[in-house]
Amino acid sequence: MIARLRVAFVAFVLVAQTLLLWPLQALAMRRGWPLQRKLPHLWHVVACHVAGVKVKVVGKPAAGRPLLLVSNHQSWSDIMVLGRVMPLSFIAKAEVSSWPAFGLLARLQRTVFVEREARGRTGRHASQIAERLSEGDAMVLFAEGTTSDGNEVLPFRTALFGAAQMALRDSTSGSVLVQPVAVAYTHANGLPLGRYHRPLAAWPGNVELAPHLLDFLEEGAFDATVVFGEPLTFTGTSDRKAVARAAEETVRRLLADALAGRV
Repeated sequence: MIARLRVAFVAFVLVAQTLLLWPLQALAMRRGWPLQRKLPHLWHVVACHVAGVKVKVVGKPAAGRPLLLVSNHQSWSDIMVLGRVMPLSFIAKAEVSSWPAFGLLARLQRTVFVEREARGRTGRHASQIAERLSEGDAMVLFAEGTTSDGNEVLPFRTALFGAAQMALRDSTSGSVLVQPVAVAYTHANGLPLGRYHRPLAAWPGNVELAPHLLDFLEEGAFDATVVFGEPLTFTGTSDRKAVARAAEETVRRLLADALAGRV
């Protein structure tokens, strides 16, 4: 009973703040106001607080721009956790735009939607991401292309790393920063999750979204650690696949360290 009341309270707060901020964010996006970057960040700060998600940050996001953040991906809650840390936007699969509620929130977050399986459109998607990078937006790429169980990092897909290459055209410094980031869920209600229980926070692709969302909110309290690695400098002579491999190795190491409590 208490768990259901908690879910109802979280839902009420999130719906209320969405209805409150929606018109202002829509106007800010239409007019191109800097506020369009700050309002989604505020939304995630409130969302993490009411959902009981404590976020620990290790390291710092790079101050330079253009900046492409490359992260592991295990759950819808990664959006909330990373969005809590700093103003940023995400790169998501096209289907998300049509999801109830989540699609609206993603659009208000100024998400770039890509069709990952449509290889013929990769160049166009990379160009859209590059344009946003050149405008000063920090963009998050979940390079695995799907969600894992939270215990490991899946192989990175390299195609959208081409966005960094395209963003070089408008970079005044002649380079683009590609920063590896790891998101780790370490505790629930103060107790270590461990390998077996980590799927309480993670949302692998074969699990229905609605039941997992309810279970996550009913659990009441998760601890998440966000670890920023050293930025990689992407220049005109950089190899896209080599940068992707280096980012993958770093994210894998950062996640293992965070899960083992070594950060």
